[in-house]
Amino acid sequence: MSQDTNAAPKTELLHPTADDFAEFDGETRRLLKATVDWFEERGKTRLLQDYVDKVFYQDFLDFAGREKLFATFLTPAADGAGNTEKRWDTARVAKLSEILGFYGLNYWYPWQVTVLGLGPVWQSANTDPRKRAADLLDGGAVAAFGLSEQAHGADIYSSDLVLTPVDSSEGGGYKASGRKYYIGNGNCARIVSVFGRVQGRDGLDQYVFFLADSEHPNYRVIKNVVPSQMYVAEFELDEYPVSEDDILHVGADAFSAALNTVNIGKFNLCFGGIGLSTHAFYESITHAHNRILYGNPVTKFDHVRREFVDAYARLLAMKLFSERAVDYFRTASADDRRYLLFNPVTKMKATTEAEKVLALLADVMSAKAFEAESYTTAARIDVAGLPKLEGTVAVNLALILKFMPAYLHDAQDLPVPGVQLQPGDDEFLFDQGPASGLGKVRFHDWRKPFADNADIPNVAAFTQRAEALATLVANERDAIKNAGLDLQLSIGELFTLVVYGGLILEQAQLRGHRLRTDRPDLRVPQPGLLCLRGRPVGQAGGHGQPAPVGKGSHFRTGIQFRTLRRDLEPGRGAVRRIRNAGLVRRSTRAPSDPSLASVG
Repeated sequence: MSQDTNAAPKTELLHPTADDFAEFDGETRRLLKATVDWFEERGKTRLLQDYVDKVFYQDFLDFAGREKLFATFLTPAADGAGNTEKRWDTARVAKLSEILGFYGLNYWYPWQVTVLGLGPVWQSANTDPRKRAADLLDGGAVAAFGLSEQAHGADIYSSDLVLTPVDSSEGGGYKASGRKYYIGNGNCARIVSVFGRVQGRDGLDQYVFFLADSEHPNYRVIKNVVPSQMYVAEFELDEYPVSEDDILHVGADAFSAALNTVNIGKFNLCFGGIGLSTHAFYESITHAHNRILYGNPVTKFDHVRREFVDAYARLLAMKLFSERAVDYFRTASADDRRYLLFNPVTKMKATTEAEKVLALLADVMSAKAFEAESYTTAARIDVAGLPKLEGTVAVNLALILKFMPAYLHDAQDLPVPGVQLQPGDDEFLFDQGPASGLGKVRFHDWRKPFADNADIPNVAAFTQRAEALATLVANERDAIKNAGLDLQLSIGELFTLVVYGGLILEQAQLRGHRLRTDRPDLRVPQPGLLCLRGRPVGQAGGHGQPAPVGKGSHFRTGIQFRTLRRDLEPGRGAVRRIRNAGLVRRSTRAPSDPSLASVG
């Protein structure tokens, strides 16, 4: 890792066609812009039609292969064969995840499962499969993570995929037989990391990770298990030959590789949700402003303004938290594993916030949020999958609870990282060590960002409740430990808010956001809030009607983003009024959702 830096732009909502991605190096900027251009050339109409028709995204995979997009972003420097542009840089991985989520989770998904499929490979000490995977990736291949099974789900202690040892007189190695279920890219991946167990072994010694290829004749794709554009495969291995050159991990290392891969890969769920929510936000605010009811744009109605304020605040909070978590991932080491807490929070909290944002926006759009030509229709359906792609909310809350005593009551004098946007290879992510000892992870003082912003009413009210939670945990630790799961999960929800709010405040200060105390009480209607300037966008199509479709322009096919962007630029228009009026209630009472820190 290079030296960290605090010189970074403010956190703003993604605008793919206007953003220059100046925070990144030249090749990263080129690839991000090329990705945006590819989607813009297709346009919203075609993307949504392919979604409705469940057209497999081979054209996107072909584009990614030609540009070596996945190979450049997902090959560690050590496996890059001297190509200095190849590295695993979490900051740019997150940005691409956000862009792909913006254009559709069906395009984010093959990228996401490639990240997961490569996790066990890059953690392996076996150079043969690493070299093979790097070459395949460079040639345009994608990866798959062959972990889950229909009978066992994410229970990796159980596996019915069995490797039977082959006598040395018959060539040695193993024959692998069994099925895997719910495996993204399982229909086309040349790099398939498969988890199984060796017949005749017990305990942790039985587990193994090995490399397979979907084009092998003993690899049979059974079906796509979801009615979707994405391909989530059930596949079967029938006496699939596995040599020592295919083995990635054995024993406890295989078990740890599975969990550590989740730490690396599932982090991208939050950025997919952020991109998806951002696009839906733009579409809904444009639709609402064009829609005239009772002689006024829908954005004039108080309840609609309130819902947009709520959606924007939640969306910006998701982005602030998740981008701050990137800094902890990039500075992680064997002695600093704070990222292990922030990862399940992004998986659980940020993704469920995306669901809430989509619910608010769908309420504004009403019937429009169910129409085939609306992006929000697809987003509203797809967002529900994000919190469930790695376990459930309950699974992640149970994991979060393991960190609670140390986080609340054993603060250490640890460095707080700066913004990590410099180019660098995040080597530690593939050298995390055993997936144990979570209770030994230590944290810096969680109270500091709250104390630094105690003059903000929401922060002050929230801090009181956080202190009450800390007191409860200290005084009733044994009772909580012995309580039923329902109570434990409720405590976990409250603790998650403390972690979530703390990183939001850290990121707001690092990114130069103004933290204000002079904001009006939202219970009092604010004249002008969310009244966009200028002529109605999409006017040519009539109020509530689609604007004319422009060839090759994603935003001209319904979003009319150029006009909207003028209103969304910092210091101008609607979002400035949202920021100045919508993030704080000036009240001595507790805010309705204390997880929304006052960060503008």
